[in-house]
Amino acid sequence: MQSHPNVRAVQDALDAANARNGSDAPATVRLLPDAVHTAAAAAEALGVDVGAIANSLVFDADGAPLLVLTSGAHRVDTTALATRLAVTRLRRATPQFVKEHTGQVIGGVAPVGHPQPLRTLVDTALDKYDEIWAAGGVPQAVFPTTYAELLRVTGGTPTDVA
Repeated sequence: MQSHPNVRAVQDALDAANARNGSDAPATVRLLPDAVHTAAAAAEALGVDVGAIANSLVFDADGAPLLVLTSGAHRVDTTALATRLAVTRLRRATPQFVKEHTGQVIGGVAPVGHPQPLRTLVDTALDKYDEIWAAGGVPQAVFPTTYAELLRVTGGTPTDVA
Protein backbone atom coordinates (compact mmCIF):
# COMPACT_ATOMS: atom_id res chain seq x y z
CA MET A 1 0.00 0.00 0.00
CA GLN A 2 2.94 2.35 0.62
CA SER A 3 3.37 2.34 -3.14
CA HIS A 4 -0.26 3.39 -3.74
CA PRO A 5 -0.15 6.45 -6.00
CA ASN A 6 -2.20 8.55 -3.56
CA VAL A 7 0.10 7.72 -0.64
CA ARG A 8 3.12 8.55 -2.79
CA ALA A 9 1.54 11.85 -3.87
CA VAL A 10 0.87 12.81 -0.25
CA GLN A 11 4.36 11.84 0.91
CA ASP A 12 5.90 13.67 -2.05
CA ALA A 13 3.90 16.81 -1.18
CA LEU A 14 4.95 16.55 2.48
CA ASP A 15 8.59 16.08 1.49
CA ALA A 16 8.49 18.97 -0.98
CA ALA A 17 7.11 21.24 1.75
CA ASN A 18 9.61 19.92 4.32
CA ALA A 19 6.59 19.17 6.52
CA ARG A 20 7.29 18.38 10.17
CA ASN A 21 5.46 16.43 12.85
CA GLY A 22 4.94 17.38 16.52
CA SER A 23 8.52 16.32 17.36
CA ASP A 24 9.94 18.46 14.53
CA ALA A 25 10.91 15.34 12.56
CA PRO A 26 9.83 14.90 8.93
CA ALA A 27 6.11 14.16 8.60
CA THR A 28 5.82 10.61 7.28
CA VAL A 29 2.75 8.75 6.09
CA ARG A 30 2.05 5.70 8.23
CA LEU A 31 -0.10 2.76 7.18
CA LEU A 32 -2.51 1.37 9.75
CA PRO A 33 -3.53 -2.31 9.76
CA ASP A 34 -7.12 -1.42 8.86
CA ALA A 35 -8.95 1.39 7.12
CA VAL A 36 -10.12 4.20 9.40
CA HIS A 37 -13.08 5.91 7.76
CA THR A 38 -14.04 8.02 10.79
CA ALA A 39 -12.25 10.30 13.22
CA ALA A 40 -13.28 8.02 16.09
CA ALA A 41 -11.77 4.98 14.38
CA ALA A 42 -8.56 6.85 13.58
CA ALA A 43 -8.28 8.15 17.15
CA GLU A 44 -8.76 4.66 18.55
CA ALA A 45 -6.20 3.14 16.17
CA LEU A 46 -3.64 5.83 17.06
CA GLY A 47 -4.41 6.09 20.77
CA VAL A 48 -5.08 9.84 20.60
CA ASP A 49 -7.95 12.16 21.47
CA VAL A 50 -10.58 12.31 18.71
CA GLY A 51 -10.11 16.10 18.63
CA ALA A 52 -6.51 15.59 17.42
CA ILE A 53 -7.77 14.01 14.20
CA ALA A 54 -7.92 16.48 11.32
CA ASN A 55 -10.89 15.36 9.23
CA SER A 56 -10.56 16.33 5.58
CA LEU A 57 -14.04 17.27 4.43
CA VAL A 58 -14.67 18.38 0.88
CA PHE A 59 -17.61 20.68 0.25
CA ASP A 60 -19.22 21.96 -2.91
CA ALA A 61 -19.25 25.73 -2.44
CA ASP A 62 -21.36 27.11 -5.27
CA GLY A 63 -19.74 24.53 -7.56
CA ALA A 64 -16.16 25.07 -6.40
CA PRO A 65 -14.31 22.62 -4.15
CA LEU A 66 -13.62 23.70 -0.57
CA LEU A 67 -11.47 21.58 1.72
CA VAL A 68 -12.25 21.98 5.41
CA LEU A 69 -9.78 20.41 7.83
CA THR A 70 -11.82 20.09 11.00
CA SER A 71 -11.20 18.62 14.41
CA GLY A 72 -12.74 15.18 14.79
CA ALA A 73 -14.35 16.43 18.00
CA HIS A 74 -17.07 18.43 16.27
CA ARG A 75 -19.05 19.03 13.10
CA VAL A 76 -18.84 21.85 10.58
CA ASP A 77 -21.67 24.38 10.88
CA THR A 78 -22.36 24.66 7.15
CA THR A 79 -24.97 27.39 7.52
CA ALA A 80 -22.67 29.69 9.50
CA LEU A 81 -19.70 28.84 7.29
CA ALA A 82 -21.64 29.57 4.09
CA THR A 83 -22.61 32.96 5.50
CA ARG A 84 -19.01 33.70 6.55
CA LEU A 85 -17.72 32.72 3.10
CA ALA A 86 -20.54 34.53 1.25
CA VAL A 87 -21.51 31.43 -0.71
CA THR A 88 -25.10 30.69 -1.66
CA ARG A 89 -24.85 26.95 -1.30
CA LEU A 90 -22.39 24.95 0.79
CA ARG A 91 -22.98 21.20 0.86
CA ARG A 92 -21.04 18.00 1.36
CA ALA A 93 -19.55 16.99 -1.96
CA THR A 94 -20.51 13.80 -3.73
CA PRO A 95 -17.94 10.99 -3.90
CA GLN A 96 -17.45 11.78 -7.59
CA PHE A 97 -16.84 15.49 -6.89
CA VAL A 98 -14.33 14.58 -4.17
CA LYS A 99 -12.46 12.15 -6.44
CA GLU A 100 -12.45 14.65 -9.32
CA HIS A 101 -10.92 17.45 -7.26
CA THR A 102 -8.62 15.54 -4.90
CA GLY A 103 -7.81 12.32 -6.79
CA GLN A 104 -8.65 10.58 -3.49
CA VAL A 105 -11.68 8.80 -2.05
CA ILE A 106 -13.83 9.86 0.89
CA GLY A 107 -12.35 8.45 4.08
CA GLY A 108 -8.79 8.89 2.85
CA VAL A 109 -8.68 12.48 1.58
CA ALA A 110 -5.40 14.07 2.64
CA PRO A 111 -4.82 17.79 3.15
CA VAL A 112 -2.19 17.68 0.36
CA GLY A 113 -1.31 15.64 -2.72
CA HIS A 114 -4.18 16.79 -4.91
CA PRO A 115 -3.98 17.38 -8.68
CA GLN A 116 -4.48 21.13 -8.05
CA PRO A 117 -4.34 23.13 -4.81
CA LEU A 118 -7.74 23.49 -3.14
CA ARG A 119 -9.08 26.43 -1.17
CA THR A 120 -8.55 25.16 2.38
CA LEU A 121 -9.88 26.17 5.77
CA VAL A 122 -8.19 24.80 8.90
CA ASP A 123 -10.26 24.51 12.06
CA THR A 124 -8.84 26.68 14.84
CA ALA A 125 -9.85 23.97 17.36
CA LEU A 126 -6.90 21.89 16.10
CA ASP A 127 -4.49 24.48 17.50
CA LYS A 128 -4.85 23.14 21.04
CA TYR A 129 -3.05 19.88 20.18
CA ASP A 130 0.75 19.57 20.04
CA GLU A 131 0.40 16.96 17.31
CA ILE A 132 -2.52 16.21 15.04
CA TRP A 133 -3.15 13.38 12.59
CA ALA A 134 -4.43 13.72 9.04
CA ALA A 135 -5.37 11.26 6.32
CA GLY A 136 -2.65 10.10 3.97
CA GLY A 137 -4.49 9.61 0.65
CA VAL A 138 -6.19 6.25 1.31
CA PRO A 139 -8.42 5.17 4.24
CA GLN A 140 -5.64 3.26 6.05
CA ALA A 141 -2.95 5.94 5.71
CA VAL A 142 -2.34 8.79 8.18
CA PHE A 143 0.44 11.20 9.04
CA PRO A 144 1.32 13.29 12.09
CA THR A 145 1.74 17.03 11.84
CA THR A 146 1.01 20.21 13.78
CA TYR A 147 -1.57 22.94 13.40
CA ALA A 148 1.06 25.43 12.21
CA GLU A 149 2.43 22.93 9.70
CA LEU A 150 -1.04 22.12 8.42
CA LEU A 151 -1.66 25.80 7.79
CA ARG A 152 1.72 26.18 6.11
CA VAL A 153 1.68 23.14 3.83
CA THR A 154 -1.93 23.64 2.70
CA GLY A 155 -1.86 27.43 2.44
CA GLY A 156 -5.02 27.16 4.55
CA THR A 157 -6.89 29.85 6.39
CA PRO A 158 -7.45 29.49 10.15
CA THR A 159 -11.21 29.37 10.63
CA ASP A 160 -13.72 28.60 13.37
CA VAL A 161 -15.83 26.03 11.50
CA ALA A 162 -18.09 24.68 14.27
